[in-house]
Amino acid sequence: MRTEAATALTMSQVTSRAGVRPDTVRYYERIGLLPVPARTSGAHRRYDEDVIDRLRFIRGTQRLGLTLTEIGDLLSVRDTGVCPCEPAETMLTRHLAEIEAEMSRLGELHAELTSLLSGMSGESCADPLPGAWCPPAREPGEGGG
Repeated sequence: MRTEAATALTMSQVTSRAGVRPDTVRYYERIGLLPVPARTSGAHRRYDEDVIDRLRFIRGTQRLGLTLTEIGDLLSVRDTGVCPCEPAETMLTRHLAEIEAEMSRLGELHAELTSLLSGMSGESCADPLPGAWCPPAREPGEGGG
């Protein structure tokens, strides 16, 4: 039979296995994404094995673009023992729509920049509208100094 002390993980063990930094673990504790760990008599944190899975879940959902608030909502559902797939589907659908809108915006920007650059090659520099790259041409006799 394993004792609680034998299964408790140190901060170093947790960060090494989960691939995160200690300040990340402490931050997640402060904002409630991780439960407050047990402490030794010397005030060192001791973690349950479950914290590794929780950290991996947090990091994985962050890679998908979810905010820490959204992740906290999913963890709240997950902590009840219910699969968080339904709320996750709603969040991921919304994020996908945001990504598609951003890709469309970037495609338009790409086309505009490509057009602008093609007008710059050669002898004459075409000014973009509504601004201008080159100073306005001066009339002969206009002084600049």
